[in-house]
Amino acid sequence: MEIEPVAFFRSPFATKFGIPKQSGLADTLRGTIEFVPKYRNADALRGMEDFDYLWLVWEFSANRHEATSPVVRPPRLGGNTKIGVFATRSPFRPNRLGLSSVRIDRIDYDAADGPLIHVLGADLMNGTPIYDIKPYVTYADSHPDARSGFVDTTATRRLHVVFPDHLAKEFTAEELASLEKVLALDPRPQYHDNPTKVYGMEFANRDVRFRVDGDRLEVVEIG
Repeated sequence: MEIEPVAFFRSPFATKFGIPKQSGLADTLRGTIEFVPKYRNADALRGMEDFDYLWLVWEFSANRHEATSPVVRPPRLGGNTKIGVFATRSPFRPNRLGLSSVRIDRIDYDAADGPLIHVLGADLMNGTPIYDIKPYVTYADSHPDARSGFVDTTATRRLHVVFPDHLAKEFTAEELASLEKVLALDPRPQYHDNPTKVYGMEFANRDVRFRVDGDRLEVVEIG
């Protein structure tokens, strides 16, 4: 079977650096699902407005090298512990397929290139190909008492973000709120720990430069 994209994702992230490692971690982060011409048909979305969440099946399109190892090193475990690839959500997997649950914000049926699905909380890069879209159904998809392996024993680490006022003015209030949530998740590779190093991350067509010292992340420049 050969598959082709039904849509592409539009996101503030021009590169994969800084994207949250799971959907929902930055729940105000906006994105848009834009269908390819073949699937720009409102009938294909009929009834979607009655759902709150969607599942997206997509491609880790920025990972071009072939994944050959049966184990990976999850960032949540510090990048040092090896776990089986099929026991993780690592992007380095045989078929490079991702799965994300995103919240529907609104559906724009009247846009020139619509229908467009505006969503919140996605962990996709701008231009990511989407191969399928399915509704999230609570009775089948929600298992609140299920075990989650190593995720249960390693809490999500969040940094204290310091964003000087004169730099914060470069963004709208909504962009700033989402960016601060993204930065709090620590965009750096897990094995990096140099308080003098300045990192750069593209967000909303700007280059956000920052340093991290302990649990404190300070934005130092906007390009």
